[in-house]
Amino acid sequence: MLQAGLPFGELEDLQTSLSIPSERLAPMLGISKATLHRRKGSSGKLSPSVSDRVLRYARLLGQALKVFNGPDAAKLWLNAPQVGLGGSVPLDYAKTEIGAREVENLLGRIEYGIYS
Repeated sequence: MLQAGLPFGELEDLQTSLSIPSERLAPMLGISKATLHRRKGSSGKLSPSVSDRVLRYARLLGQALKVFNGPDAAKLWLNAPQVGLGGSVPLDYAKTEIGAREVENLLGRIEYGIYS
C-alpha cells in the first residue's frame, strides 16, 4: 500500500490528530507548504516517500497515545522538548527513521518506568 501511495486524506487525518498547522507538518513530511495547500481536499495519492513519513508519525502518535493514556497528554509530549532526546522535540527528532526509532525507544522506556 505504501508503494502505491496512501490517500491524501491520511495526511489530513494525521494533521488533525496531531493538532499541528500545515506550516509545521509540511517540512516534517519533506514537502513544500505550497504542495500541501494545493493538494488539500484532493482525492489523489501521496508519493511512497511521503506515505512512509505519514505512517511513521502515525505510528509514533499511536505509541504515545498508549503510553500517556489519551490524546492531550500524547500531543503535549510529542510537541515538547524531551531530556531523553537531548532537549529535542520528538516530532522534529523523528524526521528520519533512525530518529523515529529513538523516540519509540524513549516512549518504551517511559512506559516501563525508565526515565533516562
